[in-house]
Amino acid sequence: MNEQDVSPDAALATLNALADPVRAEEMRAYHKIDRPYLGLSNPQIDELVKGWRVAATLDERVALAAGLWDSGIHEAMLAAAKLLAQARIRPDDTAVWELIASWAEGFEGWAVSDFASSAGGRRLVVDPSRLDGVEGWTASPNMWTRRAALVMTLPWARMPNPKPEDLAVRERVLGWAAGYVTDRDWFIQKAVGWWLRDLSKHDPERTRSWMAEHGAGLKSFARKEALRHLPG
Repeated sequence: MNEQDVSPDAALATLNALADPVRAEEMRAYHKIDRPYLGLSNPQIDELVKGWRVAATLDERVALAAGLWDSGIHEAMLAAAKLLAQARIRPDDTAVWELIASWAEGFEGWAVSDFASSAGGRRLVVDPSRLDGVEGWTASPNMWTRRAALVMTLPWARMPNPKPEDLAVRERVLGWAAGYVTDRDWFIQKAVGWWLRDLSKHDPERTRSWMAEHGAGLKSFARKEALRHLPG
C-alpha cells in the first residue's frame, strides 16, 4: 500500500525543498510574469509528477492539481497541468475538464498556459461537446484565454485521418482562426500560424484555401509560419 502524502501542502513542501534561488531569478527574468519561481527544471517537475500520479487516486490527483495551481507558484502550476495531461483517464472524469477550463480565464504567459492547454486538448478529443464552452473563450478580454482556444484544439489540426465529425470541428476552429486575423497581438498571430502550419502537414489544400481567403490579413511572420511546410 502506497502511503505517500499527495496533499497539496506536502507537494508544495517537496517543490520548495528543491528550490534554486539563483535559477529562480533567471526564470523570473526570462518569463516576465510576476509570480513566485523556485528554479526547478522540467525534468525535476516531471519526476515528481510521475510519483504523484502513481500514488494518487483520480480524485486525489484533481485535488492536488487544484491546490498546486492555486498556489500561484510557476513550477507548481506546471506540475498541476502535467498531472492532468493524460490521453486516457478512465473514466473520463468531468472534474478534470472543469478544473482545466476554470484555469483558462486566468491564463498568463505561454509556458504555463501551453502545458494546461495540452492537458485540456486531450479532454476535448474525448468529448468534443466541450468545444461549446471553448468557443466562448474566443471573445475573452484575456489574450491568453483567446489563444488557448487555438492551442487546445491543435489535435484536430494534427489528425492524419479525420472522421467527418473531426472535419466539422476542424472547420469550426478555422472559423475561429479567421476571426483572429484582425487581432494584432503577436501571440494570437503566432497561434493562428501554428495551427495552419500543423494542418498543412495533413491537409495542404485546405490550408492553401484558408490562406487564399484570409492570409493577406495576417502579419507577415504568421503567414510565413502557416506556409512553412508548403512548397512555394
